[in-house]
Order: sequence, then structure tokens, then C-alpha cells
Amino acid sequence: MPHTHYTTLISAGNLAERLAAAPGSVFIADCRFDLADVEAGEKAYAAGHLPQAHYLHLDRDLSGAKTGSNGRHPLPERQTLVERLAALGLKHGQQVVAYDAQDGRYAARLWWLLRWLGHDSIALLDGGLAAWQAAGHPVTQDAPPTASGDFKAGAPLAVTVDAQAVQRNIGTKERVILDARAADRYRGENETLDRVGGHIPGARNRFFMDNLTADGRFKSAHTLRDEFNAVLPAGVSGEHVVLQCGSGVTACHNALAMEIAGLHGAALYGGSWSEWSSDSSRPVATGPNP
Repeated sequence: MPHTHYTTLISAGNLAERLAAAPGSVFIADCRFDLADVEAGEKAYAAGHLPQAHYLHLDRDLSGAKTGSNGRHPLPERQTLVERLAALGLKHGQQVVAYDAQDGRYAARLWWLLRWLGHDSIALLDGGLAAWQAAGHPVTQDAPPTASGDFKAGAPLAVTVDAQAVQRNIGTKERVILDARAADRYRGENETLDRVGGHIPGARNRFFMDNLTADGRFKSAHTLRDEFNAVLPAGVSGEHVVLQCGSGVTACHNALAMEIAGLHGAALYGGSWSEWSSDSSRPVATGPNP
């Protein structure tokens, strides 16, 4: 009997059933991370993680080398990430489940990256580690199996734009820029991570945490669609949206939410505000949503 193919979210119950029925059919990725303590996620993983889970580090595994002008979490080299995932045992077409202990913000980065590598069998554990433990499922300190896999990149299922395209768009207004940061940082207030406060001129604000219910799970597809449509100009489709945030991480949370909502095709500006604001010649706007 073929297994269900998960491409956005998977519940703790469905994951537990899948692991019980076919334990080797799922590649689980623990993406826990803390910007203020970059080793905290790996330490938490060592203390207890989902059975068979491999740890992926935001800086080392899910980001590329920083140059000082390409943002705080530049996209990794595609082939480098492919080789890392294959070395951990990922197989071609295998179901991947990503989780973290925050709100999905780091797991969503892996969700987006795998789609960028042409792999659509990737889902977030809805509600993360908290949902797994609340349902009474176990965690372990045991190391996962380490057989190498045959994973290879395919044609991208997710698209990117660069700073030059974003700069041109300020004039052409062909696409709507959607900023995933908290409203105060979007307005240019309380900026603690980047050198300059504010946002890309013309960008609209959709705080990624607004994608979740109070229990940390994603809102329904219908609710998400209504909320994104309330922020976007009337008639704008997913293909005409560029997603960004501070460093290209939480923008992936909005990408997942839009996919759940049926608003397909949004592009990611990977360098995001941390790249944009590193060049003083680029324009900056402040204040509330237009």
C-alpha cells in the first residue's frame, strides 16, 4: 500500500503512525536553533530528539558562507546541501519531515530549501516538538542510522530573486514585496539584528507568527488565504509576490503558509533585509503598512 505523500504539514499522530508502519520510509530533520546561542539547538537535540532524527544546523548546514554584503543567512550552495543530506542518508523521493521547538521558523527554512532542490516530499511537523510530546510520543538520545543516501537535486520547485531584481521592482512594481518581520522592525523601530532599521520601499508586512494559532499549529488553508489576500493588493496571485524577512529564514514560513493557502509561486529574496541594508545606496522606507 503506497504511503501518503506530505508536501506541507504532517500531524504528530500521522508521523507516529508512519514511523510505526514503515520506520525507514521517513527522513526526520531536527532544525532547532537559537540566534542568541547558536549551539543551543544542537545541545537540545543531544538531550532528546524524535526517533531517527538527524540534526541540521542553521548556520553550518542550511546557510552558505557570509561575505559581509550577502546577508546573515545566505542560501547555501545547492550541491553542498545535496551532498550533506545524502551523507546523512536521504534517498531520492523519500518523505522528509522537519521540526523545531520554536514555531516552525527554522524547519520552514529546510522545507523551502528542499523544494529549491526539486524535492517536494517535505513537510513540517505541525506544532513542532511540543505537539509531538503533548501527544505522548517518545524522544530519544539515540543516534540515527548513518547509511548514505542517493539524494540528488532536481529542477527547482521554488524560485529566488536577487537584490538587483528587488531594486528594479521598486520602479516597475511588477511584484509585491512581503516582509515577514515583526511590525515594529518593519516600521524601522527596535532594530537589534541589522545595521539599519526600516523596510524595502513598497514592501508590505505579514508577520510570520500570524500564520499560527495560539497552540503553535498553522491556521487553516481558508483562514490563511483570507489573511494573505487582506494584505496583498486585490487580484495579486502568488506568482507576483516576493517574500523576504531579516535574513531569508522566516520568509520561508510565509512561503509555506502561502502554499497551504493555495497561493502558489511566490519567490524568495534570500538576502532579505540584512543584505539590502548592507548597501547604503539602496533606498529605505519606514513607517506602517501602506
